[in-house]
Amino acid sequence: MWGGRAGALLRVWGLWPSWVPGRRPLSCNAASQARSNSPRCWKCGGSPGGPMGEDVLFCPQCRALQPPDPTRDYFSLMDCNRSFRVDTTKLQHRYQQLQRLVHPDFFSRRSQTEKDFSEKHSTLVNDAYKTLLAPLSRGLYLVS
Repeated sequence: MWGGRAGALLRVWGLWPSWVPGRRPLSCNAASQARSNSPRCWKCGGSPGGPMGEDVLFCPQCRALQPPDPTRDYFSLMDCNRSFRVDTTKLQHRYQQLQRLVHPDFFSRRSQTEKDFSEKHSTLVNDAYKTLLAPLSRGLYLVS
């Protein structure tokens, strides 16, 4: 019942049902302390992460583009399963969706910091798309 993606998320967040052997759920206080250690928005100081650690490119309070996460892999960025088989149509749609959000042309009237973050995000999205689109480079990326 708690396998797959749901179980993985529960393990990462430390939120397990009380009946799961060997585990106890975090208290509300502990959960709020865990979220308080998350990175803050560079512009307004707010918490850029959504509820329960949801990945967010923009701060929900001031809508500033946040720096890219250096620990994120290409598969999670492009919302693909970590396997050799990739739905290239889905990959292309995700690529276009991300580029509509972070392409530097859309940040020409923003601060220099956001322009720099936009370039980094766009480069990361381009690299991820090119790597995962070609079977050889996708296989090499999986092995590394």
